[in-house]
Amino acid sequence: MIRIYQPADCDDVLRVWAHASALAHPFLSEEFLELERHHIPNVYLPNADTWVWVTDGRVVGFISLLGNEVGAIFVEPTLQRSGIGRALMAQAKALRGELEVEVFESNQLGRAFYAKLGFELLHKRIHDQTGFEVMRLRLAADAPLQPADLLATKLDFMLCALQQAPGG
Repeated sequence: MIRIYQPADCDDVLRVWAHASALAHPFLSEEFLELERHHIPNVYLPNADTWVWVTDGRVVGFISLLGNEVGAIFVEPTLQRSGIGRALMAQAKALRGELEVEVFESNQLGRAFYAKLGFELLHKRIHDQTGFEVMRLRLAADAPLQPADLLATKLDFMLCALQQAPGG
């Protein structure tokens, strides 16, 4: 289920980020990742609107928004491709309409995810801190998510509701 981030979720969010980032960003230096690990609880989370996906009482995914920009979206690798990322993105789109995100060009997993959802390239630039190229993508407010994605998201929500129901 999706709920708003609470400060008690911080360790779980850092765990999800570390696991998913290791898969998506193997090209980033340990020094940069350690700096990001410090910035997440001290800079990013206090300034972002963040929602988490909870399964069996444990945070397994999250999305952070800065206005209409997706500052972060990460899902535990073992649960990727299960609809959690789509559900988090649907939550963001419902709240903000048009969405933008920056993704490292070398992040093949992230690029495929955003392309599947219908994000389109705005421009590329060099990321100052790493020297890697990043792509700025946009999902227009009136651009529907792919029909299969919407169906999967609805099914995810229904399954979660059934699991949360008494006797579920």
